[in-house]
Amino acid sequence: MGNFFKTAFCVLAALIVLAGAAFWGLAGLIPAVDIEDSLRPDAASQYFDDKGELLYTTASEERRIPVSLDKMPKHLREAFISIEDARFYEHGGIDFRGTARALFVTLTGGDVQGGSTITQQLAKNAFLTNERTITRKIKEAFIARQLEERYTKDEILNMYLNRIYFGQGTYGVETASLYYFGKHVEDIDLAEAATLAAIPKSPNYYNPLENPKASKERQELVLDQMVKYGYITQAEADAAKAEKIAVHVTETQDKKEYLSYFFDYCNQLIIDKFGADALYKGGLRIYTTINSDMQQAAVDALQYLPDYYTDDNKLTQPQVALVSLDPTTGYIKAMIGGRAEDKFNRAIMAVRQPGSSFKPFVYLTAMENGFTPASVVEDKETEFAQGWTPQNSDRKWHGKVSLRTALTRSMNVPTVLVAQQVGVGKIIETAKALGITTLVEDGAYSDANLAMALGGLSKGVIPLEMAAAYGAIANNGVYVKPIGILKIEDRNGKVIFENKTERHEAVNPNAAYLTVDMMKGVFVNGTAAGAGIGRPAAGKTGTTDDFKDAWFVGFTPNLSTAVWIGDDNGRALDYMYGSMQPLSIWRSYMVNAVSNLPAVDFIRPSGVVIPPEPKIEQEEKDKDKDKDKAKAKDSKEENEPAAKKAAEEAIGTSNEDAKKPNMRQRVREILEGNAASSNTKPVVSNQPTPAK
Repeated sequence: MGNFFKTAFCVLAALIVLAGAAFWGLAGLIPAVDIEDSLRPDAASQYFDDKGELLYTTASEERRIPVSLDKMPKHLREAFISIEDARFYEHGGIDFRGTARALFVTLTGGDVQGGSTITQQLAKNAFLTNERTITRKIKEAFIARQLEERYTKDEILNMYLNRIYFGQGTYGVETASLYYFGKHVEDIDLAEAATLAAIPKSPNYYNPLENPKASKERQELVLDQMVKYGYITQAEADAAKAEKIAVHVTETQDKKEYLSYFFDYCNQLIIDKFGADALYKGGLRIYTTINSDMQQAAVDALQYLPDYYTDDNKLTQPQVALVSLDPTTGYIKAMIGGRAEDKFNRAIMAVRQPGSSFKPFVYLTAMENGFTPASVVEDKETEFAQGWTPQNSDRKWHGKVSLRTALTRSMNVPTVLVAQQVGVGKIIETAKALGITTLVEDGAYSDANLAMALGGLSKGVIPLEMAAAYGAIANNGVYVKPIGILKIEDRNGKVIFENKTERHEAVNPNAAYLTVDMMKGVFVNGTAAGAGIGRPAAGKTGTTDDFKDAWFVGFTPNLSTAVWIGDDNGRALDYMYGSMQPLSIWRSYMVNAVSNLPAVDFIRPSGVVIPPEPKIEQEEKDKDKDKDKAKAKDSKEENEPAAKKAAEEAIGTSNEDAKKPNMRQRVREILEGNAASSNTKPVVSNQPTPAK
């Protein structure tokens, strides 16, 4: 027996020498590698809302969220060391006893064995393929030595725990913890830590979802190893074994339904600036302007969106866009680009006809060019160039009206007359200064014509630009470019991008305030009467003549929101006006969205005087009353002879009898139409009833 052990010892020693010789002999076969680059694992990027709460993790080939070692609980680190590499803090990257054992089994015809240290596993994961050959084992050992020379043990352990595979497409302990337990790795307990440590040996076989029995058996082995190496007591191990772990899938990559439009919007901005690899593999931390509560309010408001039909692309029609921003900062607070059925973001990509929601730009331009809300224009049938005779939606004419009345009641002819007087060129310049980029200024399809005043454009407008343009009016004429991203950090926390607010004075603040003051009337006696939100607000409806587009765009001093409803395929919306579903969605959203914002009024610039409504309107009303009285008098005079005859016949008397006092009184009552109020009811024959 002694000779056997002696022989075995000699063989083992020889194998160790052979392992060492093989290691150094094959070292020259190792290609040069960029250790820093190779050790940088692909990592998904994360989106955060305006309060710093995690919103979404980007999809990538590898789901990975790196965390620092100090975010990993001590019992997690000890669990991995116990089961994977008990001598981790003792060896220099290579455990020659384990390597010799693997070589012995391989050389004697057995399966190629493991025995790799944590450092070797990291080397294999970062630099090598999964081929199971002796050459690969030697390469692995050589790279492990390089790693040990360059990094501390804690750095190696940190890289390892952030890189290893846990099944189900998850990499690293943070992603695995979120996926299997729905909690950050720093919050997992001993039993959960042992469950994670059990997985990497065979992620499919020891997966707690796919094979809970095998997972449990290996978890208990991990706990036993922790007891063996003195990391925990037997009592702690027994308690962890008895714990019933709630394993459930928590998908960290799924987008929040309607927020997908906002994420796609930001993704494109990042790809344009940094490239796709940075977004999907770079582990960026993207801090956005989105307010989660406001976004939810926007989703809730969609209850007012009707369902008409499903088109050939399997999309429900009509579609919708809602975009809301802070007019003072340009920060986008909520965005919905459709029904979450496709990737087309109508909030930023749809170019649609604005209808009357374009009118405020006309009146704003007028305010800058000598008009006031009290300026008078006549609403009457008017023929413009090429025989164009616009009508009002109520198909009536209202005579002389103030600009305030014309805007709040969305009258068409007065708006066109104002545009004609101030000039369409100036209106285009105003709209451009407010951030509208879709106007056509020349050529056969130029928007430089009077139809523009009513929103008849060659292309149309974009909801985001409308929200920002109205926001500039709310912000005393100062336009602030919309932004969705505040800053971006790399995986190490270094700020690599910080957004800068771009702003300029688009229009005179006095003109802006006068326009706001007029638009506030839309909620009082205009096209949105009765739809106020309990605080100062202004806005405008918009409906195209063919009912293909319906809008409501409105604002408070601290939030500007545009809502559009339309059919992707250009079908009419069954007489849907901007004062219907778009206004309902806008109001529902705004009531909730501003609930945590201060209820303030618009700031009036010093020196601005709000002129009283002109007397001409009262005179017009008096004229209308006089006309009505005249018509009534004429009607009465025309019908009086017949009425008198009917009265005489009804009473059964002659003209002579009617001269008697009592009979004259009865005739007078009938002629004045007051017979019904008399105590004595006349007996009426089959003669026609007198006109009143």
